[in-house]
Amino acid sequence: MRCVFAGTPEVAATALRALLNTDHEIVGVITRPDAPAGRGRGLQRSPVGLVADEQGIPVLTPSSLKDPEFRATLAQLSPECIPVVAYGNLIPADLLDAATFGWVNLHFSILPAYRGAAPVQWAVMHGDEVTGATTFQIGPGLDDGPVFGSVTERILITDTSGDLLERLATYGSSLLIGTLDGIAAGELNPVKQNHAEATAAPKLTIEDARIRWSDPWVGVDRRIRATTPTPGAWTMLGDERIKLGPLNITEESDEPQLSPGLILTTKNAVWVGTATKSARLDMVQPAGKKLMNAADWARGAAIDGKSFT
Repeated sequence: MRCVFAGTPEVAATALRALLNTDHEIVGVITRPDAPAGRGRGLQRSPVGLVADEQGIPVLTPSSLKDPEFRATLAQLSPECIPVVAYGNLIPADLLDAATFGWVNLHFSILPAYRGAAPVQWAVMHGDEVTGATTFQIGPGLDDGPVFGSVTERILITDTSGDLLERLATYGSSLLIGTLDGIAAGELNPVKQNHAEATAAPKLTIEDARIRWSDPWVGVDRRIRATTPTPGAWTMLGDERIKLGPLNITEESDEPQLSPGLILTTKNAVWVGTATKSARLDMVQPAGKKLMNAADWARGAAIDGKSFT
């Protein structure tokens, strides 16, 4: 099937690489415009754009999908289907018929659960045991189109959003390929979602990633894992913002009892109080420094007896 692929981040690049190894023909790629990145803040191609460049595939980077030049180019490419993975823009209703079989999205949840920009993060935040990926026909609403198929994946107690999304990108790529195969063969009929069961998964804000030490330990743990690697969990130590990696979950008999936010340092550990048991930090990143072992940081930071807020 003749396809134009739409996507932007690395998870979408995973799907694009998988599609390039099938009989489907990728005649173009739509991705977000080059954006500032890295320490020098120079313009950088998206991961999807880089894959397309390597393969000599035309890359379209419209700042708006309403742009007439972009629309004319897309029409010239004459796609039969437009598979979408984490593109990052809503598709205008009048562009939904730009391909014979429309736009087919790979979404990283079991729809209708977690419609929105951050389905994996909210699944981890809420402590779900199972999530997955779904392919569906894009319509005028947000992630509410009829479903072609889905796969499930277990959420491990140590999973960060990054870990889980990496696995889902691989399994989801196979699902997307199977969906396109079925559409091309005329064997798939999408099924309407039960809109009454829909839940929302809006993009996480920086404030969502701030740790609330008055939460139970399990809530602190989930929030850190859900916001790793982005937007990145953090807390305040006085006027300094400290970024936090996932907690050390090793069971220890000498775990201290501390009030929420209070810090206790030992020779090999940094403990912080929560509403229930104390949390043992693993890796931290002080402002302007690299990620480091929490105990190593504590030895030079004189933080014992202070409190995170």
